[in-house]
Formats: sequence, C-alpha cells, structure tokens
Amino acid sequence: MFSAVAAILATSVLTFVSANASPDGFDDMYARGQQVNGAMKTLTARFTETTTSTLLTKPITARGRLWVERPSRVILRYTDPDIRVVLMDGNRMTVAWPSRNINQTIDITAAQDRVQKYFVNGTAADLRRQFEIETRDDGDGRRGAYYVSMVPKRKQIRETLARLELWVDRTSMLPDEMKMTFANGDLKTMTFEDVVANAPLDARTFSLDR
Repeated sequence: MFSAVAAILATSVLTFVSANASPDGFDDMYARGQQVNGAMKTLTARFTETTTSTLLTKPITARGRLWVERPSRVILRYTDPDIRVVLMDGNRMTVAWPSRNINQTIDITAAQDRVQKYFVNGTAADLRRQFEIETRDDGDGRRGAYYVSMVPKRKQIRETLARLELWVDRTSMLPDEMKMTFANGDLKTMTFEDVVANAPLDARTFSLDR
C-alpha cells in the first residue's frame, strides 16, 4: 500500500518542484510546476524500492516498472524478487500478489482526496500550512539534483508519515528518488531510472491480467 501512496505523491509533488528556482524559492517552484502539471499526461519509469524496518534483519529491495496516467491511474509491476502488481484506478487500489495468495481491492478515497486537496488543487500557501518545507538546489549534497523536504504539521498525518523527501534531476526535471520516513522509524526509498514523460501507453497498460 505504501508503494502506491508513494507513487501518487511522487507524480503529484514532482509536478510542482520541477522548476529552476533558488533554494528558498518554493512559491516560484510551485507556480512554474503547475504549468508543467498541466502538460503532463503520462509518466513511465523503472524503479528500485528499498524498505528498511526494525522488524527486518536487513533491508528488502524490490524492482519493477511504473506507469502513470493522469489524473488518477497508477500501476506498479514488480518483477524482482517476487511478481506482484499494485493498481490504483480512481478511488480503488488493487493488490495482486500470487505467491502470497493476495488479491484484494481497497477503497482509497480518503487518501486520494488529500492528494487532490493539498498537492493538486491547493496553493503553495496551503502546502506551507500543512508542511514544514525545505528546498535546496544542490540536491541535499547531490550534484545535478534539486532537493525538497516536507514534514507534516498536522498530528493526524505525523502519526503515519514523518517526512517526505524528493530529489529531482536538474536537467530533465524528472524524479530521481523519493524517500518516505514513517512515524515508527521505517523507511521506504524509491529510486527512478529511464523516466519518460508523456510517452504513449498501450491500451492494456492498466490491466491486471496483462
């Protein structure tokens, strides 16, 4: 589930951070990014997902491909180390994990509504009221990347998510990496490769039985 939420946040947040701005120019980044948002219809990428938890003896690494069709369709197809599919279509999220005999559909209306409210329809000022935001144009020490850190102010959100961090390629203005730090100390990092915006998608891209 967290992978799917991360995918939503990545495609929503990255549309307004992908702009050339000074380290403290979040409002300018947001305004320019909203223009990018209007032009972005699809996004495809390869991803590597690393999960770190106190319940695990060592981090778990998974790989796969991601397809996004705005405004609200996302599918993650994991290929390694285990085949599984996470599909979000509107307000429903379906998880198909054959090796674990999991095939379930979850209502994600509340999560989608929050993404729409804060990341799509909101303003920079709205986001500042909800998050402590830090931006740097050095990629938090990584050359060639912009860095954005978002720490929730609301207790309700902090009970689950402690921090969202994003790195964006300065040349392509497409996502490099995203890290979610959860309230219990667990970490989930997604790094992206071969990221392409507005690529044509096959009609069966979002089919679970493809």
